[in-house]
Amino acid sequence: MGFLGLFKKKYAFDDGVLQGAVDSHSHILFGVDDGISTLEDSLGVLSFLESVGIRHVWCTPHIMDDLATPTEMLKTRFQELQQAYTGKIELHLAAEYMLDSEFEKRLEQRDILMIDDDMVLVETSMNVPPFNFKDLIRRMMSMGYRPLLAHPERYRYLALNDYQELRTLGVYFQLNLPSLVGYYGETARKKALQLLKNGLYNRVGSDCHRLHAIRDQYSREDLTTEINEQLKQLL
Repeated sequence: MGFLGLFKKKYAFDDGVLQGAVDSHSHILFGVDDGISTLEDSLGVLSFLESVGIRHVWCTPHIMDDLATPTEMLKTRFQELQQAYTGKIELHLAAEYMLDSEFEKRLEQRDILMIDDDMVLVETSMNVPPFNFKDLIRRMMSMGYRPLLAHPERYRYLALNDYQELRTLGVYFQLNLPSLVGYYGETARKKALQLLKNGLYNRVGSDCHRLHAIRDQYSREDLTTEINEQLKQLL
């Protein structure tokens, strides 16, 4: 019995809500960060995502001061994944950049892997923003980049008025789908629902790091009809 046969069950995002969807944040590019470590597991995750309807996946490995993987190495590894994968999902390569000195260096060099030609997936510490957070956002935008803030619902230092201010500055927001089923705790779940209700999200992602974890994340509980409808509007 294959992978999908072993785990045939009801998932939180059933009822077609993810059919044709784009996963804009994942760590399934094997062996380059703290995410998936083997090609076999990368292919397993892609099989799972395909089974719930995902049709586009952005591989967005971490780039930060402590993990400054060269862009060319990421491109080479991505080609290996493309050659090995024979399913229906269309694969794309970008990166998730911590807003730190490594990012500032790459920004200056325009050594940036982007989503859809001009969107850059960025993150910060969960507890405090970078000291030059807003200045860095403005600098990115002046250079023609659109900042996409990864999993904003998980940042403890942000409240609703902060999200609205960032949106005014031109920041886009990416929802981690597991947040909606409480995978990161109740606080993150409530903030995700609040941001979703207020129409502040622009993209969604699995933020997948492990094969076993994504099965757990997507099978915790059924989402309400209201949440699924809000997701459909976003997707």
